[in-house]
Amino acid sequence: MGKNTKTINIEVELDDKNIPTDIKWNATDLEGYDEASCRAMLLSLWDHNRKDTLRLDLWTRDMTIDEMKIFFHQTLVTMADTLENSTNDDRISGDMRDFCAYFADKMDIKE
Repeated sequence: MGKNTKTINIEVELDDKNIPTDIKWNATDLEGYDEASCRAMLLSLWDHNRKDTLRLDLWTRDMTIDEMKIFFHQTLVTMADTLENSTNDDRISGDMRDFCAYFADKMDIKE
């Protein structure tokens, strides 16, 4: 049986000061798009040998503060979902969701 693989490509356009001006990405199974453009991304990779997280956090100069607040809130909510799905620990993921509600309230994010 052959391996099933998928490819994800990320292209970051930079200005002359190396500040991102556009972030484009595509994937082999990105349905409905040839390529998608975004203003921010958070990429975390787990290095099992070093027991360390490798991160790449980028945002364009066009990303507004309000958009960043919403982006972080949505990212935290999906992290709570991922934690529950991967560990079956609904107690701690529930605590994370409580924090997400607190975060949304403090950041004045309307859900």
